[in-house]
Amino acid sequence: MFTGIIKNIGIIKEFKKKDTGFFLTVVSNLNFTKKDIGTSISCSGVCLTLTRIKKYKKKSELFFYLSNHTILTSAFRYLKSGNIINLEKSMKYGDEFAGHFVQGHVDTTIKVLSIDSSNNKSWIIYFNISNKFRKFLIEKGSIAINGVSLTIAKIFANKFKVVIIPHTLQNTNLLKLQKNNFVNVEIDLIAKTLLKK
Repeated sequence: MFTGIIKNIGIIKEFKKKDTGFFLTVVSNLNFTKKDIGTSISCSGVCLTLTRIKKYKKKSELFFYLSNHTILTSAFRYLKSGNIINLEKSMKYGDEFAGHFVQGHVDTTIKVLSIDSSNNKSWIIYFNISNKFRKFLIEKGSIAINGVSLTIAKIFANKFKVVIIPHTLQNTNLLKLQKNNFVNVEIDLIAKTLLKK
């Protein structure tokens, strides 16, 4: 379980396919030890198992395995070396809970329709949304985009908008978003549970 409060990012060093799936190597200054091997890490909203660590003085290389299913159901199919991803360790008992409940289970991928950055501070971003998932959205409710806990500002017929403050932009890969980019989306767990039919 995660909170969607992103404090660290990583840079994709290598992303390659092998017969059994995909292997991802990420460089980050997020502190890891051997005790973290086998734990769940949110990688831009996708819950992945940390399989190996290679430590340097101030950075670590993190190794993950991705199944074909993960690739097909997430925006990871567009990953390239040099891309930035958001990283969050799983919650521990007693941790501060400041975002919302995020499982790291991507429900769908959606596309950036437009970005309004005209005030040079907060960004207003519009995303498309299908009817299948629109019914779970609530204005002023929560949504996780690339693993970031955000508040839905407005819902329209086939799209919604979020307002992203400067702090979030500066500390996540949302700053790199451009029109027509795809992002990972996890619908709020509580909304899915209450509205499940």
